[in-house]
Amino acid sequence: MKRIVIFASGSGSNAENIIRYFQNSNTASVIQVLTNNPQAKVLDRAKNLKVSAFSFNRIAISKTDDVLNILKASKPDLIILAGYLWKFPDNILNAFPNKVINVHPALLPKFGGKGMYGMHVHEAVVTNKETETGITIHYVNEHYDEGAIIFQAKCDVAPSDSADDVAAKIHELEMEHFPKVVQKLLEI
Repeated sequence: MKRIVIFASGSGSNAENIIRYFQNSNTASVIQVLTNNPQAKVLDRAKNLKVSAFSFNRIAISKTDDVLNILKASKPDLIILAGYLWKFPDNILNAFPNKVINVHPALLPKFGGKGMYGMHVHEAVVTNKETETGITIHYVNEHYDEGAIIFQAKCDVAPSDSADDVAAKIHELEMEHFPKVVQKLLEI
């Protein structure tokens, strides 16, 4: 059985979707959820789904090996960033090469980089009058949103779409595709 650890910073809808997707799987299970936000709703979602979850601070992930040591003890086959907003540290990337993935709410390389997350991305898509957008699932490297692309899915953007409309379309794509891509990666 493959082991998944999820990092999230907020609501945790993608985390919950992935946990539920693998709940009765013979392939994998989510064994842990970690967050940099002690108030994140993802903690409640994980608890309700009986998945170990806890929060950490910037020192634990960036200045010490505390989070790295937790991950080493958990032995994940895949680490998923699902709405995790901090830059992922090199010590973890080096310890788990090609085992850390992220979902980005745009078609990279467009609208990626530091500060480009959530509504910031959707507002940029609308402001730039894009006719399509989508999601990008990619490996995480030492630069924001620059890791090798694993998968992209697209949706149309209508001239009348607001940033909220775009966000709803992106959310649907994430819910549909993210768990399936995770499963395919774990079957390799």
